[in-house]
Amino acid sequence: MTKIKNTPFTRLNEQAGGKMVEFAGYNMPIQYRSINQEHLRVRQSVGLFDLSHMGEFFVKGDKALEFIQKMTTNDASTLKMYQVQYSSLPYPDGGLVDDLLVYRLPDQYLLVVNAANLDKDWAWLMEHKPAGVEMTNRSDDIGLLAIQGPKAEIVMAKLTTNDLSKMGYYEAATAKICGKETLFSRTGYTGEDGFEIYCDPSIAEELWNRTTDAGKPFDIEPIGLGARDSLRLEMRYMLYGNDIDKTTNPIEAGLGWICKPEKGEFVGRDAIVAMKQNKPKRKLQSLILKDKAIPRHGYPIFVGNENVGQVTSGCFSPSLEVGIALGYVGSQYGKVGETVDIGIRGKRYVAEVIKGAFYKEGSHK
Repeated sequence: MTKIKNTPFTRLNEQAGGKMVEFAGYNMPIQYRSINQEHLRVRQSVGLFDLSHMGEFFVKGDKALEFIQKMTTNDASTLKMYQVQYSSLPYPDGGLVDDLLVYRLPDQYLLVVNAANLDKDWAWLMEHKPAGVEMTNRSDDIGLLAIQGPKAEIVMAKLTTNDLSKMGYYEAATAKICGKETLFSRTGYTGEDGFEIYCDPSIAEELWNRTTDAGKPFDIEPIGLGARDSLRLEMRYMLYGNDIDKTTNPIEAGLGWICKPEKGEFVGRDAIVAMKQNKPKRKLQSLILKDKAIPRHGYPIFVGNENVGQVTSGCFSPSLEVGIALGYVGSQYGKVGETVDIGIRGKRYVAEVIKGAFYKEGSHK
């Protein structure tokens, strides 16, 4: 039996009243108070997240960029120094191994992958790694603390002397934080302004305490995985294993914008180009319920008496106070402005198809 791992923040998570669960092999907080309250704290003020379960792979060598270009869908050659890019790892048939972040650093690249896919991603990349590329898995050596919310910049400014007003969204930097040279980026999974700090475990508890002190004027509080999920869903951000997986081509998931066939050959390129040219038979749609009900993963979607798809992610939206869902729907159905029915516990509830994110007021810059 595999031992469940603790993060550098586990003691503080428990001390803060976190309801701890096993997630992707780690002991993680699902919530502290209530998911709705934590969700709204991030939307209205600021919260901090332990994300140390995420995977961090460092890639260096003469052929590092060439390797990343071959393995990912986006064009990493466009990255400026300390810039971050959202991308995906495809299989040859166009299905997805994972979605990830790519960081360009002075002497190497950093790939940040989903916790649940860490071992699979590592094996996939190592299988294709050529000579001239050195790859290091530092996932167990790095703590990751995220500060998210409209007040995030004010809180982060108390931790570093960097001029954050000049730091754009999806940019990274280094700074001496708690006495250690530390990488951080203006990124997040909430739709709000925020920072993700990749820290040495030796400073993790001091970083947590300093962040908590810095955020006291804004009632900062720790946020669990439950609110992280509802926050990302309101923004229509993908969750691997729900909205995308090995059966999903990025084109049908609405991720064509991170696919750059013009950059040259890469794994899965032909399948992705073919789907774009031939049009996908299904599309991931944003659905907002007209009636009071909560859609969940796996619930069927109907047009008339025909089952035309199913919900991939669903929840009650604390910000909008309605049920929201993502779901794949046959391309001939579910145009924006049209309605479909979602089957919930034997009853059908009307949902409108909308364009893009459910929550439009996010503070990210």
